[in-house]
Amino acid sequence: MNGFQEGRTELGMQLRRLRESAGLSGKDLAERLRWQASKVSRLENARQTPTEEDVTQWGCALQAAPGTVEELVEQVKALLERQDSWRQRHRSGLATFQEDIRDREMRTSLFRVFEPGIVIGLLQTTEYARGVFTRLKRIYRAPDEIDAAIRVRMKRQEILYDQSKTFRFVVPEAALRYRLASPEVMRGQIDRLLAVTTLPNVEFGVIPFEAPLPSALLNGFWIYDRELAAVPTRTRELLLRDPEDVEFYETTFDELHQVAAFGEQARAVMARVLDDLSGQSAD
Repeated sequence: MNGFQEGRTELGMQLRRLRESAGLSGKDLAERLRWQASKVSRLENARQTPTEEDVTQWGCALQAAPGTVEELVEQVKALLERQDSWRQRHRSGLATFQEDIRDREMRTSLFRVFEPGIVIGLLQTTEYARGVFTRLKRIYRAPDEIDAAIRVRMKRQEILYDQSKTFRFVVPEAALRYRLASPEVMRGQIDRLLAVTTLPNVEFGVIPFEAPLPSALLNGFWIYDRELAAVPTRTRELLLRDPEDVEFYETTFDELHQVAAFGEQARAVMARVLDDLSGQSAD
């Protein structure tokens, strides 16, 4: 067991001891926190990394001493600092990483997402996701949990139908053409995107090849409300909470949004991609 997982296991044991000392079952605590019971189990059994908010709510629900909660928060901070490596995250399992993202999404009302080279995870089909996770497993030597990771990713997509949440997605046309899957799978993926554009709380934009770019498309980013900008690199995910950092990515998103095509124009670009894919043979 590596150092990161050891730290997460120890933290999970402390959370369990705190719950047991209060005389509550996992189900009782989940009801008190308004969580799914499975989340309590994942945190206690070190299958998911808690956030600072998670352990604060946990301690408050159990009426733990302020010093105890502060100590748990400090442990989480130290753990998250060690977790930001993609290799470290994926060693814990592809499915576990998807669960971590899912919890972040459940706490978010407004999503603004730009991805330069891949279809956004919340919009992927099962077949396309399989191609993505297969490559992640090879690059980061993650445990062979591809089917489990796909199930969680598909479960994450249920959030798209929550009308209390707003999604604003932007991708360049190139992301719809990159061969991360066979032409047949890519056609199914484009069909999925066409369907998503009909959801009332989802705005999906495509930057056509002919559009003038405001800047080079160097990396993707996710903005969660106005609280957090997640910026993945090849080796780490940067979680930026400083207001100036978040504002920088908000401005960048607005600039990309301005040159993107939406509605019928976006569907016309996707239809063009579909036509080109129809002329290509499957792998």
